[in-house]
Amino acid sequence: MEIVWLGEVAYREALDLQLSYLDRRATRRIPDTLLLLTHPHVYTLGRAGDEANLLVPRESLAGQGVPVERVGRGGDITYHGPGQLVGYPIVLMERPDVHKFVRSIESALIDAVRAFGVESRRIEGLTGVWAGERKIASIGVGIRKWVTYHGFALNVTTDLSWFRRIHLCGLKGREATSIAEETGSAPTMEAVREAVAAACDRHLERFA
Repeated sequence: MEIVWLGEVAYREALDLQLSYLDRRATRRIPDTLLLLTHPHVYTLGRAGDEANLLVPRESLAGQGVPVERVGRGGDITYHGPGQLVGYPIVLMERPDVHKFVRSIESALIDAVRAFGVESRRIEGLTGVWAGERKIASIGVGIRKWVTYHGFALNVTTDLSWFRRIHLCGLKGREATSIAEETGSAPTMEAVREAVAAACDRHLERFA
C-alpha cells in the first residue's frame, strides 16, 4: 500500500482528490493508497445523517467559517479539525466485503493507538474505536467502482469541545476522547501517522 501524507487540506479539496485517486485505482493505474491528512474545522453528515444531530445553527458555524458538508459515506455526523489524523484508504476490493473492511480499519487503529499507551476496543453494534466508553476514532466509508473512499478520523490532540456541538455519530450521550486525553501527553502527528500507516498496511493488505 502506498502512503501519501498531504498535510492540511480543506474538506472539499480532499474529496476531489479522493475521487481522482479512486478513478485511477479503478483502472489499475495506481496501487492501493492511503491518503493521510488533517482538515481545518468542518462537520460532515453521512448519506443517512440526521441534521437534528447538529446541536448548533448552521448560521452560527458559518459565521465562524466552519462548513457543514453532506457527503457520500456511511454513518451520521462527525467533526474534523486540527489535532485529528484523517485517513482515506483508496483500496480496490478484489474480495468485496465492506463490513470486513470496516472491521479491519478498526483493528488497525486499535493496534496503532496501543503503541501510545491507549487500550481501545470495538463496541458491539457500533462502528469505530472506543477507549472505555468514549470514542477515539470514527469510521465511515463509501465504495464506488469497487474502490473504497472516505475512511477514518483518529483524535490525537483534538480540541474535544467541538464534539459537544453534535450528537457524536448520531449517538446521544456518547463522548469523544483523544490519545492526549487518555494518556495525559501529546504525541507528535508524525509519530501517530507512522504508526497508523504501518497498521493499515498490515490489516488492509488482505483485500488486495
